[in-house]
Amino acid sequence: QVQLVESGGGLVQAGGSLRLSCTTTKRTSSNNAMGWFRQAPGKEREFVASISWNGDRPLYLDSVKGRFTISRDRAKNMAYLQMNSLKPEDTAVYYCAVSRLAVSSTTSNSYQYWGQGTQVTVSS
Repeated sequence: QVQLVESGGGLVQAGGSLRLSCTTTKRTSSNNAMGWFRQAPGKEREFVASISWNGDRPLYLDSVKGRFTISRDRAKNMAYLQMNSLKPEDTAVYYCAVSRLAVSSTTSNSYQYWGQGTQVTVSS
């Protein structure tokens, strides 16, 4: 079983930045793609970003392109989501996930392990 723990969420003003981190407990994740999803109150969970096992093929939700950057450190079993120019509509619980696949995927059913989430709140 792979356990994931997110950190780095918080309250920030619009235009500000946050960096989310995701720590995984097993090296299994180093050979799998990883992703970030988010869920706002009253909305479905949505894909935000993903990265392949070797750091290639980052994929992004259109509304975060140019503002968010996903990265990973395989040696440390960690993934990151740098979020810049945050907007109130980015407010959500953000979840880290480990994929069943080695390559990036935007679909949630491609992911087998999920963290508990970290709250990001952007004030206007």
